[in-house]
Amino acid sequence: MLAADLEAAHGLSTAVRWPHRLADWQFAFEFGSGVVAERDGELLGTALSWPWGPAHATLGLVIVDPRCQGRRIGYRLMQALLEGLEGRSVLLHATAEGRGLYERLGFVRSGEVRQHQGLAGSAPLVALGAGWRLRPSTSHDAFKLIQLDAKARGMPREALITALLAQSDTVVLDKDDHAKGFAMLRRFGRGQVIGPVVAPDAEGAKALIAHLVGMNAGKFVRIDVDFDSGLTEWLETLNLLRVDGPTEMIRGPVPEAVAGVRRFALVTQALG
Repeated sequence: MLAADLEAAHGLSTAVRWPHRLADWQFAFEFGSGVVAERDGELLGTALSWPWGPAHATLGLVIVDPRCQGRRIGYRLMQALLEGLEGRSVLLHATAEGRGLYERLGFVRSGEVRQHQGLAGSAPLVALGAGWRLRPSTSHDAFKLIQLDAKARGMPREALITALLAQSDTVVLDKDDHAKGFAMLRRFGRGQVIGPVVAPDAEGAKALIAHLVGMNAGKFVRIDVDFDSGLTEWLETLNLLRVDGPTEMIRGPVPEAVAGVRRFALVTQALG
């Protein structure tokens, strides 16, 4: 994949009714690489990967033109990507249609995601205990937030988090003036997306999310959360209804989070 392919890739995602803007493709491509399938100069398929440190990678934006599905194009795109990722644990989020393909390539289920979205309702503030507070991030927080993301995700993503900080509204969860979690809100797809969300527990995650949802009441908001987070029913009370449930799959060892910090929401399903 070349930068010159991104406009056609965006057209392909639109054809399969994915919400990505051209700007979302450009942002994703900045941190990874990909392969495309072409016929007579026409782009028919895409697949991208993102390496995170020496041991991990995520994979996504795997799309085949609906007119050409069933011709093993997706399989060949995946094979080409995986050849460059030998020795890494590779994580992806599979649609129901794609799960069989990924299983044939050695991926196994490692979790579930719940995609929630809608016109955000009002969000009552979540009470915090003594010594805890929410505050806007500053430039001095960058190093700590990068560390928190790496601990929660089990893989280093410094360049990604740095870039997200430059384009997101970020709120930090403090305990006695020490950052213990954070959440980001930025433009994506049909409106705004919340993610990543990192916190020590579900109540901390709710406080972060409620703050950002409250800032955007009446606007379109999306968030992709781990099913095991326990946030699904609560998110629906904010009018963020479940619309999809991709399967998290991995080939290789599962990245290990550090105790005391957890990833509650993804950046995107592609980036993890």
